[in-house]
Amino acid sequence: MKKYVVLLVVLPFVGFIAGSLVTNTFENRYIPGNNDISVNAADLPYDNTVKTGTIKEFDLSASTATIQLNDNDRFETWAYNGQVPGPELRVEKGDTVRINFTNNLLVDTTIHFHGIRVPNKMDGVPDVTQTPIQSGETFTYEFVAHDAGTFWYHPHVRGNEQVERGLYGTIVVEDPNEPSYSQDKVIVIDDWRILANGKLDENFNNMHDIGHDGRWGNVITINGYVLPEMNISSNERVRYRFVNTSNARVYTLDFGELNAHAIAVDGVLVRDTFDPNGFELAPGNRLDVDITAPDSNETFVIKDRFAGFENDLFVVHVGEERVDLQNFELPQAEKYPDMNISNYIVDREYALDQGGMGMMHNIVATINGQAYPNYQESSLSKNEFQVIRFSNPSARIHPMHLHGQFFKVIARNGVSVDEPFMRDTVLVHGFETVDVGIVPIDGGDWALHCHILEHAEAGMMTVVEVK
Repeated sequence: MKKYVVLLVVLPFVGFIAGSLVTNTFENRYIPGNNDISVNAADLPYDNTVKTGTIKEFDLSASTATIQLNDNDRFETWAYNGQVPGPELRVEKGDTVRINFTNNLLVDTTIHFHGIRVPNKMDGVPDVTQTPIQSGETFTYEFVAHDAGTFWYHPHVRGNEQVERGLYGTIVVEDPNEPSYSQDKVIVIDDWRILANGKLDENFNNMHDIGHDGRWGNVITINGYVLPEMNISSNERVRYRFVNTSNARVYTLDFGELNAHAIAVDGVLVRDTFDPNGFELAPGNRLDVDITAPDSNETFVIKDRFAGFENDLFVVHVGEERVDLQNFELPQAEKYPDMNISNYIVDREYALDQGGMGMMHNIVATINGQAYPNYQESSLSKNEFQVIRFSNPSARIHPMHLHGQFFKVIARNGVSVDEPFMRDTVLVHGFETVDVGIVPIDGGDWALHCHILEHAEAGMMTVVEVK
């Protein structure tokens, strides 16, 4: 596989580019359960599926490792099972997943399973759902893979450093009722901040990154390689599962002339397939894309065009060998909630602020005026439709991720939105207000935080009780 060195522009100031002026048109009346909307758990495109009876067991360890991004950049970092990305775990919907984890690092860590609805005690948030796993200790995570989709795993202890060093991997939960593709590939996108000497910049969590849009790297990798080449046959139909594991960088995908359709967002099949060109893949987001190769020998470059800049991500070569076209229908959700509403009451508001000064003269990021581990207690009612508002008075961008639940964007800046998909992470632009509809179905204490990991580390995190 050829590797290329790509020079990229670091973009820590993109909040003002993506932002727009907030027009707040709703009253902030907090009356949980007072929205007269007939949406309940039975309408959601996922459920507690019947167990298959199969246990899929994996051994994972976090240790130091040496990796090489290209011909020049070779450095020691941290990895799961000695590789970056970590092992891709494939299971079937309904399987019991058992992960025997060993911490060989000299620091505490945990594993959070991003997007997977796990029992609360398996969620990997230190001092909320479990005690941090100390150096030399082991811990067994176990859960049923209720939902098919594309997910990932990463630490939740000082994530801004541990994820940036390479501690992340993916989980694919397959549904035997979905179409079988000739190629089903996970595309893990990450960026690295590499110094002139070819080593990883270890200046983590500095005030500049916290006060702006987090840590943006100068080298982008796909599955650990710089600008890799992928081969498909003429007429071949493939499924690419994009996962953004970057600390802070947002990618706006551009598939060029390729015949591409988005079929799932954040692991959940869509109500209606849509054109993935222009989709903003924020940190934590996933996007599954169905691609049909042309009946010709061509080469395509998949690009990122966020905020008007251009980066090449990977190359797709369509070979001369021709295969029979697979004519199955594009996968779509069998059921989907109707949240296309305009007259509603906001049950909970989370105001996101950036750039304040803490007691130690450090920059803090807050939710409702408090920096984690301080937070205002809030709750959501299980199995009831509610509306959450994220309001952002700053120029910074904030991809907000709620553990354990999925939601649907219903308005931006007071204007109704009918996205044909559910999410677990939504990008809130600078000076923007985003309202989401949610029916929580899994009880417990769940983290809600910005997935720009420098912002989360600086305090932009809270805990939401579902009861």
